[in-house]
Amino acid sequence: MTTKILSVGGSIIVPDKPDTDFLKSFVSMCTAWLDEDKSRRLILVAGGGAPARVYQNAYKEIAAADADNNAADWIGIMATRINAQLLKACFGKYCQNDVVYNPTVEDLKFDGQVLVASGWKPGFSTDTDAVYLGEKFDAKVIVNLSNIEKVYTDDPRKNPDAKPLNTISWEDFRKMVGDEWVPGKNCPFDPIASKKASELGMKVICAGGKNIPNIKAILDDKDYIGTTIG
Repeated sequence: MTTKILSVGGSIIVPDKPDTDFLKSFVSMCTAWLDEDKSRRLILVAGGGAPARVYQNAYKEIAAADADNNAADWIGIMATRINAQLLKACFGKYCQNDVVYNPTVEDLKFDGQVLVASGWKPGFSTDTDAVYLGEKFDAKVIVNLSNIEKVYTDDPRKNPDAKPLNTISWEDFRKMVGDEWVPGKNCPFDPIASKKASELGMKVICAGGKNIPNIKAILDDKDYIGTTIG
């Protein structure tokens, strides 16, 4: 049994509205990969995307100085859940179980070839849910798909001298992202997930979510464009 995890950033699923062209191509590639070998399984973890940011920003504007991080996190979590339901529906018969809200449930069922998960609770992003699921189902690699192709030494939108990285150690990566989670924080892999993944000896591959052939290459353990953390 081969189980791989794709953490699908919400910005890929819903950049401003659901990207149906991407979803069609993504589902088609994944199901073809699963059909090649019935012992293969995929765990998909959905991020919040535009709905999360729009609703979180609205809350912060209204609450102003009284804005609460837990409340903002719950708003983002609800956005991940509707995105996860969309993914589950798109995969049809391949996904036989309900969307996973809590990745630590002891008797979590995985009956089909696809399992879809969403956000769980405040304090971290869906990256952390992906790490918990990797621990539970013995998946040593998490593929983190977002709107960036590689991790940079700094934010390339702010620093023109930022350089893309092919590989980076957990120690160096964690120095970059810090140890604190803030709702809506935009980083390649969240600090809480990074700490747990490094402790478990997991590998994370950060790659562009819209490059379908590249995602297929990652699933096939072939050469790919992206950054390997580990």
